[in-house]
Amino acid sequence: MKKNVGLTDKWVRILIAVVILVLYGFDVVTDTLAMVLLIIGIILLFTSLIGYCPLYSIFGINTCKKEE
Repeated sequence: MKKNVGLTDKWVRILIAVVILVLYGFDVVTDTLAMVLLIIGIILLFTSLIGYCPLYSIFGINTCKKEE
């Protein structure tokens, strides 16, 4: 698995996941929307930690700096 998520992209994903967690924790989002957002947040956090996004591979996106 070649990394395709850059450092800035990782931090943005982590920030979005934290915001989703805070919204869920303070009951700003509930019911189905809360579950959908939690799943998205988990996916964003997981992909930021491993540095690979399958959707980026499908669309040919790479935010990771090229190693020379």
